[in-house]
Amino acid sequence: MSNSADSPRGPVSRFTWRPVRLLTAAVFALAGVIFVTSFNTAKGTDLRTDASMLKLSDLIRQRSTDNGDLEESTAALRHDVDTLARRDDGSTEAQDAELAALEKAAGTEELTGDAVSVTLDDAPPNAQAAPGYPEPQANDLVIHQQDLQAVVNALWQGGAKGIRVMDQRLISTSAVRCVGNTLILQGRVYSPPYRITAVGDPGGLRKALAASPAIQNYQLYVKAYGLGWKVDEDDSVTLPGYTGTVDLHYAEPVG
Repeated sequence: MSNSADSPRGPVSRFTWRPVRLLTAAVFALAGVIFVTSFNTAKGTDLRTDASMLKLSDLIRQRSTDNGDLEESTAALRHDVDTLARRDDGSTEAQDAELAALEKAAGTEELTGDAVSVTLDDAPPNAQAAPGYPEPQANDLVIHQQDLQAVVNALWQGGAKGIRVMDQRLISTSAVRCVGNTLILQGRVYSPPYRITAVGDPGGLRKALAASPAIQNYQLYVKAYGLGWKVDEDDSVTLPGYTGTVDLHYAEPVG
């Protein structure tokens, strides 16, 4: 009879906290924490709907509409104030004529005349590269701030007496700015297509558009990817006077 102490023994299973097991346990613990945190944060809502961004977009649109209403109200009040001021201001006819000329040059009065209108638009959603051109990137298919600025600058250079972007008159302090694929102009937000109208000699305005290097570069994207570009002439167009504030806002050093 063999001694039990001398009998061969199988391997004894021993539970040890090896690094791999520690890492696995930590991952499961972290997953649990994330699950609980997501549950408490969501409170029964869908975290993937991007509702916060939708609310922000709605807020921006509402603010833009409110700004438009306030501009109309301001314009009406300004007209009433100007009418009352001129009724008994004691100025001469020559002074009144000089003031009217300054207001016209400043863009605060209506302006009527022959005009050229330029319309820019994003490429169609299914835009493909024309033969011989590389496949487009996302930025190749949308209107950028420099495109709008190029048109405005060319029209001024071509002798424009006044310019309207969308439904707003530009003045010397107006800034054409884009955020993403939207235009922000004097507190209001616009989406493409963008229409720019200039009163002046149509021949000179068209010539300035054709001579602009920046617009020539834009035309390459029109040909390659289908960005929108249209130029129209109108015999008689009335641009509205600028109705926003004319006060200058600027930073000052402290101390």
